[in-house]
Amino acid sequence: MITLKKSEEIDNLRQGGAILSRVLGELVRRAAPGVTTLELDELAERLMREGGAEPSFKGYRTSGDVRPFPSSVCISLNDEVVHAPATPSRTLKEGDLLKLDIGLRYKGMCPDMAVTVPIGAVSDDAKRLIAATRRALEIGIEKTVAGNWVSDVGKTVDKFVRRNGFSTVKDLVGHGVGKNVHEEPLVPNFFDSSLEPVRIEPGMTLAIEPMINAGIEDVRLLKDGWTVVTADHRLSAHFEATVAVFADKTEIMTPLPV
Repeated sequence: MITLKKSEEIDNLRQGGAILSRVLGELVRRAAPGVTTLELDELAERLMREGGAEPSFKGYRTSGDVRPFPSSVCISLNDEVVHAPATPSRTLKEGDLLKLDIGLRYKGMCPDMAVTVPIGAVSDDAKRLIAATRRALEIGIEKTVAGNWVSDVGKTVDKFVRRNGFSTVKDLVGHGVGKNVHEEPLVPNFFDSSLEPVRIEPGMTLAIEPMINAGIEDVRLLKDGWTVVTADHRLSAHFEATVAVFADKTEIMTPLPV
């Protein structure tokens, strides 16, 4: 069931999103060769709590899963697409492609966002992948307006990604956000004919999040039960923003760090 948000809920989401953006911006500034994933995770949780929020990912369980997610941030590297825990801790190296996926809970609302960060000097192919994925997010948000269909987002993102020689992950999608980390509707980055058409309406709050692979679209789950990697072990990038839909505009609740 899709829940349309009231103005007070959207305002709380906006406030939480501003906190989250500041936290992520600090993580991006600190990310460098020699820094560990645990250091970044501990910093994120401390900054969230200092801002009056709490991590929404830490302790999160998928449906039917008894294992809580162990960290405040998903910190994925290179061929890892999403959902890698910060522990066991790993040290960032020159040339790594770092994906930071982060969420918090503030006044009952759960904004969500992600960026991909080059660690030191990375290859030209990696730079192209990062730029294309960030642009795919921007294009997806441009289509997330009242009166459009959710499928318009996926169609546009997938067309752009394929035109640039990359592939969209099909096993993972964007989603609604609000009082829960994941809510309806699903927001694929491609056209999924199996889903019932959903019209975008004022009051919807959505996480738009293209996950783009340098190679094939296929992914697999590692034995830790969380980390998703590319099946061909080529690079993957991820950007995400939470948006709120109004009758006359769509507002980004979680501005990306510059």
